[in-house]
Amino acid sequence: MRQKEHIHKKIIEACKKGDNRARYELYGLYSKAMFNICYRMMNNREEAEDMLQEAFTQAFMKLESFRYESNFGSWLKRIMVNTCINAINKRKVELTYCEEIYHYDKTEEQDDHDPEFTVATVTKAMEQLPEGGRMVFSLYLLEGYDHAEIAQIMGITESTSKSQFMRAKRRIVDILKEQTH
Repeated sequence: MRQKEHIHKKIIEACKKGDNRARYELYGLYSKAMFNICYRMMNNREEAEDMLQEAFTQAFMKLESFRYESNFGSWLKRIMVNTCINAINKRKVELTYCEEIYHYDKTEEQDDHDPEFTVATVTKAMEQLPEGGRMVFSLYLLEGYDHAEIAQIMGITESTSKSQFMRAKRRIVDILKEQTH
């Protein structure tokens, strides 16, 4: 790969040699973006902070396995996502499959105006989603995973991932409509 694609190669190599200053620097470069991933998945600031620390610890322990075959941020993001999924699975929280939860009235009149979609309003609406829908929505829309990857990560079928995403999206629209009335 071209050197440009690995702008932090010197820092990563220093981390591999055990340089704590380099680890601190690498943490500083990626921690904010990785915290946002953890927060969207865990929906709780304290748990997100715990997951961030745990995932960075794992990343530093596995750093020797990073071979520059992918972008470091992508490699680290996968560790973050997997750490969050494992923590959720440890809690033995079953994914809430939304079939029974959301009933949409097809005869409901359409509003003349769409709700305002901003990052803040969508993020706030996401907090109200059931865990399974929130995770699929976040992984698909915000983290860029496709449904096959989400299915593999979460241990669900691809069709379940797609239906969870569609239900989560509809629920967010409903929440945003409720907020504008």
